[in-house]
Amino acid sequence: MRRFRSAVTATAAMAAVLGAAGSAAADTGSGATPGATSSTSAGTGATKGAGGSRDGAVRLCKRVPAIDARIDRALARLNGPATKRGSVARLQKRVSAAQSKGQTAVETYLNDRLTFRKSLVPTLTQRSSDLDAVRTWCGAQGYASKPAAK
Repeated sequence: MRRFRSAVTATAAMAAVLGAAGSAAADTGSGATPGATSSTSAGTGATKGAGGSRDGAVRLCKRVPAIDARIDRALARLNGPATKRGSVARLQKRVSAAQSKGQTAVETYLNDRLTFRKSLVPTLTQRSSDLDAVRTWCGAQGYASKPAAK
């Protein structure tokens, strides 16, 4: 019985290896005719058009509201008042406090963080406008979007 299981396992492993090697050879086109490679790649369904779900478009369209909510939360936090943790104003206040106390190392560290945080605002704004274009495209394709959570 043990020998039979080993033989079945070895056969299955060999079939998996040879199957993967055969499709890899067909995809690279080594020794195959051009017609054979196109039918092989079309037969796998890996390259579907805009209507296919293999490229992740449907999943992306369903996630658009959640992504939009996340970007909006981040922008609200960054543009918040000096009392809001994570805001540019609060970090600017901390940089000014370190500068007035003469803590140059802390000031340099916080100033570098402030520079990065300020650079996030235009990046997130651009992503939000790009996401609006994606939302429009998803609507034109007829992909349903899932409502945002909370």
